[in-house]
Amino acid sequence: MVKMPRLPRLTPRRSTTVPEAPLTFEENLCQRRLAEASRQLLEREDVIFSVVTDEDPAAAEERAKERDQLQRDYEKLQVHVHMVVHDTFQQNTCGDYQKELHSAVTSIMQEEEQDKRWLEPAEGQDTPDYRPRECLANHNTLLQKIAESRIKNAEEGENSAADKLSTSFKKQVCKIGQGVQHDLLKVAKDVRQCYPPELDICQIYARVYHQAFSSRMTDFSKCSLDHEDCIYLLNWINNYYPTDVLKHKELKDHIDSASLGRLLPEQDLKRLEEQYLSHKEATLRNWLANALKTEEERWHKGQWPELIDEYYISHIAVDVIGLVTPLAKEATTILGDEVRVQRLQCQLDGFLLSYKRALEDFSKGRHETIKAVLKANLVSIQQFREFLEKKESIFTEQTRSSCLSVLADLRDYCFAYFLCPIQRELLVHYRKLWTNPWFSARQGVPPEILGILSGQVHEFRDMKPSCREELVEQLHLEVMVQYVKRIFKRKMKLKDREQQKAASQLLCEDSKKLNELFSEMGSGNTWLDKVIPQLAEVVRLQDPGSIQLEIVTLAREHPDLSEKHIIALLHLKGNLPEREVRRIKESLSVNRGTLTSQPAPAFFSKVPVK
Repeated sequence: MVKMPRLPRLTPRRSTTVPEAPLTFEENLCQRRLAEASRQLLEREDVIFSVVTDEDPAAAEERAKERDQLQRDYEKLQVHVHMVVHDTFQQNTCGDYQKELHSAVTSIMQEEEQDKRWLEPAEGQDTPDYRPRECLANHNTLLQKIAESRIKNAEEGENSAADKLSTSFKKQVCKIGQGVQHDLLKVAKDVRQCYPPELDICQIYARVYHQAFSSRMTDFSKCSLDHEDCIYLLNWINNYYPTDVLKHKELKDHIDSASLGRLLPEQDLKRLEEQYLSHKEATLRNWLANALKTEEERWHKGQWPELIDEYYISHIAVDVIGLVTPLAKEATTILGDEVRVQRLQCQLDGFLLSYKRALEDFSKGRHETIKAVLKANLVSIQQFREFLEKKESIFTEQTRSSCLSVLADLRDYCFAYFLCPIQRELLVHYRKLWTNPWFSARQGVPPEILGILSGQVHEFRDMKPSCREELVEQLHLEVMVQYVKRIFKRKMKLKDREQQKAASQLLCEDSKKLNELFSEMGSGNTWLDKVIPQLAEVVRLQDPGSIQLEIVTLAREHPDLSEKHIIALLHLKGNLPEREVRRIKESLSVNRGTLTSQPAPAFFSKVPVK
């Protein structure tokens, strides 16, 4: 058996790697490892300022030297920290620089903790002269200076988008505003990651930039600005800055914009807004005056209104609304306050008064086109009314009410122009109603009245359907009022049950004839169908209690039914004792205050009774 030779024993080789020596304070500074450098100083501080008893003079002198050196090293550290923070917007904030900034911020937070610890030193322990160092406050002061410098550089720098604007003032403001947005976005995207969340660094940056931006905007506001520059500055203050900058989708979750306040002091902002509003008021007043002047010139030159879909139309409402609406929207955007914009809307009230006077004066002249012009302007009156009644319109209630009142008066004036000649023609026939000869003949509504009314359909054919309907409804109301007025004239008395029954039937027949005619003409006043039949029921009834109940019912639906009306109606009933009339009056007086209902439109208040 052959023996294998014994191999020599291998001795493991000793590693030649030497552990790295820790970096010195100076080396950490050079490599911008500022958090580590800060920790080294804090450790030295804890040793140097530890409690010492019975220290000999030489040791005390050495300790004093160490303290002086420590303070100088702290000053060196602060310089390096400031250099890193100062370079925030000079560097591509990623990679190595983010590490450097994070390290600088960590050193600041460590210093803040050390300041807190020294608020309660141990018994017999000296507090460093340089404590508290307030590194965070110094950091924030530095950010304020950075913001001021950045805004100045942005204003003086190149910006291709801003350079396209029309004035040098707009270019300056735009450059600053876009510079603020650029820097805040960079903070939100990159810088924020280098700071602890509790520091809320985005809000700190927003605050210092807001202060610097506000200072520059205040300077601008004190300059003598023309109207366009004033608009641009207000747009930045009330619109672009709060919306496009502070509420940018990448900033809104990191900035509490409400806590920053306005860019301008209230006094300066009001002065700018007053300049803007005064100019816009004058501009709108001039536009409205020119629009009315142009319309009047058409009337007086004898130009016929435009026919669209076979009815006359005026464009003045469309033109005026087209002037007022965009201006109001612009002002709301620029001022950010609908209440102040209502000042502009007040101009419409004055315009409508002028419009009303102009149309009335024109209608009093001798012009072939008067009827056509009034028909056309009834369309504009309706359009103005619809515009004012919109919920989203920003009129004060006082302005809205005043304008609607002017429009209602003007509409009634136009209606009267068409209806008064008809009523004059009908007057002679109204006088036949509810007289003894008329009642004896039992003919009801004179055929002449029905003929005159039915003939008016052709007269209104070239009127916008919705305006024609309103006009016919007004005529419907006026005819029914005249009919009831004749009933209350006390020209006759119905002596017995038979006459009262016949009169009641005649009332119902006349009501049906008139209401059917007006329905064919296009009236939508269906509530008028009930008025005369309700009176007829009072005439028909014989039992005083039933009459009393019917009159209470009538008063429930028509609160404007007066005692005079009731007496005039009961006058027809020749067989009703005076004591029952008094009892009915007393009952109505007692019950009227407790009546609750959805009343019909005013009717009896339009019927005069002597």
